[in-house]
Amino acid sequence: MLKNIKNKNKNKNMEEPKQNKIVLLRQMIENAERNIVAAKQILSQIDNGFRKKLNDSEVSQIIEGIFDGEKMTGLDGKTYPIPVNYASKSKLIEGDLLKLTITEDGSFVYKQISPADRRKTIGTIMKDSDEKFYVSSEGRKYNVLLASLTYFKAEEGDEVALVVPKEKISKWAAIEAVIEDLEKDKIADIADDIQENNIKKDSAEDQEDIKSENELLEDEWMPDVEEIKKEAQFDGNEDKDRGISNDLL
Repeated sequence: MLKNIKNKNKNKNMEEPKQNKIVLLRQMIENAERNIVAAKQILSQIDNGFRKKLNDSEVSQIIEGIFDGEKMTGLDGKTYPIPVNYASKSKLIEGDLLKLTITEDGSFVYKQISPADRRKTIGTIMKDSDEKFYVSSEGRKYNVLLASLTYFKAEEGDEVALVVPKEKISKWAAIEAVIEDLEKDKIADIADDIQENNIKKDSAEDQEDIKSENELLEDEWMPDVEEIKKEAQFDGNEDKDRGISNDLL
């Protein structure tokens, strides 16, 4: 009996240090978790401050300019290269207003901020004697970026939908798509756009013709006052009432 009591006390004495260690380990884990949370908060504050400072300083220069078909001419008079892939995918045309952001690391970031008025037309891809591609449309030769042909997988002889300035006569055009790849509805929209533009053009020409005809008629029917005066003159002996008064001419 006494032996059993001693064994129980012995086991109890051995369990107490284990329990104490478990409690201590739990406390250590809780403390570690709190420290991790606090460390994350401090790191987040430092990181946000650093990012804000970086964002404030990474933009070194902003320049606006006009796209000329290949590059941008800035308002500062300098020219800046435009990535051909960006120009092709964005379908830039002559006259588009762009914004160039030059970052601290020297990167060029372009954004189209004011597109020029556009119209659509259809043309055929051709090559000149120097094997240079161009598009023939409306009796004109339009230069196109080689990257556009590659992007749309266009080849010599393909019909393409073009985007050109609405009012200005340009040397360059942007390719919108290869005709055979377009849906019928889109082709119809392009045809309507071309027809509408031709109607406006014909109307303007008709108005100019009417104006010219009116000016011609005005010249033809304008009375020659001096001739009328000569024809209306009579001898001094004749009745003055038979003459034509200058007030009536």
